Amino acid sequence: MRIFLTGATGYIGGSLAVRLAGAGHEVTGLARTGGKARALAERGITPIRGDLDDGPALASAARAADAVINAADSDHRPAVEALLAALEGTGKALLHTSGSSIVGDDARGERSERVFTEADVAPGSPWRPEPDKAPRVALDRLVLAAADRGVRSVVLCNSLVYGHGRGIARDSVQLPRLARQARSSGVARHVGPGRNIWSTVHIDDVAELYALALEAAPAGAFYFVENGEASFGELTQAIADALGCGRAQAWDIEDAIREWGFEPAVYALGSNSRVRGLRARRELGWQPRHPSAVRWVRDRLTSDQDG
Repeated sequence: MRIFLTGATGYIGGSLAVRLAGAGHEVTGLARTGGKARALAERGITPIRGDLDDGPALASAARAADAVINAADSDHRPAVEALLAALEGTGKALLHTSGSSIVGDDARGERSERVFTEADVAPGSPWRPEPDKAPRVALDRLVLAAADRGVRSVVLCNSLVYGHGRGIARDSVQLPRLARQARSSGVARHVGPGRNIWSTVHIDDVAELYALALEAAPAGAFYFVENGEASFGELTQAIADALGCGRAQAWDIEDAIREWGFEPAVYALGSNSRVRGLRARRELGWQPRHPSAVRWVRDRLTSDQDG
């Protein structure tokens, strides 16, 4: 299968590109610079120079492919609109990458008991996202609605992804952000009391689900991607243990915002995002193998190898 992949130089997209090329697919990946284009070529990925703002280039690459995966930016509406327009009426697959911060709350380190399934966030449900996340939800639903326009459109909504990337980019977002702060200060910190909980999933399990969805996901499908959960207190203490920082400490939200910015501090690190990916297991037979982000942090965070 010929697959066009945006985000091929990033963490999730890079891991997908390597996984799919290794399975024998012909993968083309978007690259902004010559250096990244060469790095893709070294990994068996055919580079296409361009970026998400180049609508004609995206459309041309999408039309030339048998399927498209958007793993570059969950919030870039013009890029998604260009891909959907190019694929309309073709029956080709578009897998769009979202993130479970869509159900994130402004908890500032406190725990929530609410757990979301795919049905809870479906169009027509009474649930409404926080205002900061409403544009992402609207974009997800635009992708899903393209099923009525002759596109096999699918949204994969990843939870906190951990593990070393298999492509150019080695690190994810949330845990490395906490680890960098701990390394620079000598103190591992979580937002507030650290009781807030996120669902988690290993990058290799993510790549496996994308491969399954590419082959068999029905048009209009929405999947939460998760396999377990952990509190940020547990995750931050695991980082402290891995780095030899002693006890993890609470951090006032204002200090956290000054360090990381509002959206990362409040929604990526201070919120709850508890989801259950029932549909991927039921429809696609997905069987994730890595259940514990906390154990991975303790065992693998500082290692060059993953497992």
